[in-house]
Amino acid sequence: MRGPLLWAGWLLATGCLLGATGSCRHRCCPGRNNACWAPGARRARCYCDSYCQRTGDCCQDYPTSCRRAAVGCAVGPWGPWSGCSSPCGAGSRARSRQVTVPPRHGGDPCPDLKQRRGCLGQHPTCGTAQEVAKILPNSFSQNFRDPWRRAGLPPPEEPSGSPLPSSCGFFRLTQVGLPCRGRAWSRRLQRDRQVCVECRGNLPHRRPHCTGHGLQGARTFWVAASVVGCQGSWVQEGLQEGCVCSPPALIFV
Repeated sequence: MRGPLLWAGWLLATGCLLGATGSCRHRCCPGRNNACWAPGARRARCYCDSYCQRTGDCCQDYPTSCRRAAVGCAVGPWGPWSGCSSPCGAGSRARSRQVTVPPRHGGDPCPDLKQRRGCLGQHPTCGTAQEVAKILPNSFSQNFRDPWRRAGLPPPEEPSGSPLPSSCGFFRLTQVGLPCRGRAWSRRLQRDRQVCVECRGNLPHRRPHCTGHGLQGARTFWVAASVVGCQGSWVQEGLQEGCVCSPPALIFV
């Protein structure tokens, strides 16, 4: 008689212990969360994250404890696409949306909140960014051997005698070729150094516009007109109208 009673008591205790383990009460998690678990039977773990429905290792009370109170993520509409990241050539656009209701109690996780796609910048001045500048030291403009200042020819001016307009372009050198060490003036062209290049206007336009002045913030290319192989790249940091560069300066050819 005593044996059956002891056996029944052991079964009751075991049943109580099993019922007390593996509970998801106050332990529901959205998505996949390996830290969201509870001790199960035979020292095994059962999980209370929504991912357990795929892997089949949910705790026994997951449907009643988590799914009933689950709140899925809700998001708002997509915002507008941004402008192309590159004004000229290949770039990307992006847009985003906001979470209006965050997931709770094992509800469906949020979808992607950002999107990105390719684009091709076609700014009206893109042609300018593809031009290659030809430069010389400013001393060439005062040398009668210069092709633009032959002996006996006055510098180009309006009939009234007013000088042509000029502007200063400020550039940060990003690459300088080794042949630039061949002349004294071109040796001053060194990487990371800022140079001032003077641009002089022409009679038809009455405004300073020179080939290769580039776009602000864009990397463009230059060559030294009097030094074979001397070339490189720079980034325009600004333009100033009605300006004359301080020596030592350069000029656009």
